[in-house]
Amino acid sequence: MRQLLIILFSFTTHYSLLTPLSAASGGNPPNVLVILADDQGWGDLSLHGSQNLNTPTLDRLAQQGAQFENFYVQPVCSPTRAEFLTGRYYPRGGVYDTGAGGERLDADEETIAQVFRTAGYATAAFGKWHNGTQAPYHPNTRGFDEYYGFTSGHWGSYFDALLDHNGSLVQSAGYLPDTLTTATLDFIEQQTADQTPFFAYLALPTPHSPMQTTDEDWARFANKKLTSLATNPADENPDHTRAALAMVENIDANVGRLLDRIQELDIEENTIVVYFTDNGPNGWRYNANMRGRKGSTDEGGTRSPLFIRYPQKIQPGATLNTIASSIDLLPTLGQLANITWQPAQTLDGISLAPQLQNPNLRLPDRTIFSYWSGRISARTQDYRLDHQGQLYHIPTDRGQTTDLSTKHPELTASLQSQIDAWRSELLTPDAANPDRPLTIGYPGLAITQLPARDATWSGNITRSNRWPNCSYLTDWTSDDDRITFTAHVGQSGTYQATLYYSAPKSAIGTEITLTTSNGSQTTARIQQAHTPPAYGMQHDRVPREESYVKDFAPLDLGQITLPEGPTTLTLSTLNISSNTSLEFRLLLLEKAAN
Repeated sequence: MRQLLIILFSFTTHYSLLTPLSAASGGNPPNVLVILADDQGWGDLSLHGSQNLNTPTLDRLAQQGAQFENFYVQPVCSPTRAEFLTGRYYPRGGVYDTGAGGERLDADEETIAQVFRTAGYATAAFGKWHNGTQAPYHPNTRGFDEYYGFTSGHWGSYFDALLDHNGSLVQSAGYLPDTLTTATLDFIEQQTADQTPFFAYLALPTPHSPMQTTDEDWARFANKKLTSLATNPADENPDHTRAALAMVENIDANVGRLLDRIQELDIEENTIVVYFTDNGPNGWRYNANMRGRKGSTDEGGTRSPLFIRYPQKIQPGATLNTIASSIDLLPTLGQLANITWQPAQTLDGISLAPQLQNPNLRLPDRTIFSYWSGRISARTQDYRLDHQGQLYHIPTDRGQTTDLSTKHPELTASLQSQIDAWRSELLTPDAANPDRPLTIGYPGLAITQLPARDATWSGNITRSNRWPNCSYLTDWTSDDDRITFTAHVGQSGTYQATLYYSAPKSAIGTEITLTTSNGSQTTARIQQAHTPPAYGMQHDRVPREESYVKDFAPLDLGQITLPEGPTTLTLSTLNISSNTSLEFRLLLLEKAAN
């Protein structure tokens, strides 16, 4: 299987610490807290000129440490997260999409959590993962001791959400960003009490849609006049902007909770705090007049805030103009924490630690690449060559309005040559592999989740929404309909199967059968109607594109035997009545104890 192969590509600049993995001696290892916002743009901060909102905590965090003027991420979610985790451009790790399996990070890619855990750190991730649901892609099998959140690209409700806690389904309470922050605080407090250094990764789900806010946050924005506008105001949806900014102010408040508690625990001096976002804004709104938004390889789609505070080693108030990237965070944090290791794969990122500790130091010249959906752009310290071959001098033209490619033909040709080389090396025919099967029963996680978004289906069945993530399958009306999962079993054995469904009274007595390609089969009869309403609309501030969610009921399907290796799991019905429509959300498989 491709996800278990070692990918041995390399490209241009790299950073490597050449001694065996260890925690360096000398003082207590620093704690690390990384906070990542979802779909927040560069312009969604009062620090960056927006007059539409107030972000005093994030503004203060920037001023208490170092802030980067030219930090770049990839244009969308999964790629940026993969680069943060590995220090490598995301196509190297098998990531090529934000769904349909393309979000999964190859299992042999070494992650920042594995590096820190091997160095003696307690590791935890909270919130949006978006780099794989099943082991060996799940956070608990990528170096995180603790995980609490959701593994897909977005969640359908930010209130009282059904979450994943170390592989098991649990019900949260309250507004999700608040809940995730509380869980992070609990982890920090526990590790501090145990005197264990921690690496905590809080991936907040906002301001990604659905555009849900608390009533309190929305009250400040519902009728607010927007004075900082999108570059082309006609493109802006004011209520979408208001909702996004309300969500960002909530982020600011939650970051304040974290920083206050770190101070109260007297660990502020020895804690590295990092804040950045995963791509440009998810709507046309104020973004410092840059071209592009989420999904774009231009400045507006890839420029992100980056704040790093570490009182022991970083003097406050530094503003760094050096270009930097999400691929740099692993080597940077590793060096700041005095961890030395031999990376399992060659890193594309470099350590920014020397300049963080000496802002006058000049780092080597380099080129950073942005890629999405066939488009590649190249960014040097002063120039960007966009995906159409147009050249811009960014220090004087951040909005990319004046093409200089004919004025500087040699530079244009050089950057185009670098883009071609990057494409040739990283975007090989097998870089995007849509045929990677799902995985079941891999070591490190007792329960395998097979959600509707990962299924294929036939017959009358449809999906509740074109965006897969937390969607469900509906219109299951015939014994000829099928729901199928193509998978690879990591450990042979007996597995307990549980199906999450909704069904009307007419479905009582319908048999649902789970069959595997190796001949194992188990059947259960629906004995109880379950017709939950869809919910979430009461908290939406603008109409959503994503599916609403429901609370589905579990059905014990019994046990099946799965041999190690490839298999196909198929769900079908027997004796379904003509006026019945079932809905399917999730299949859980838990390996039975020997």
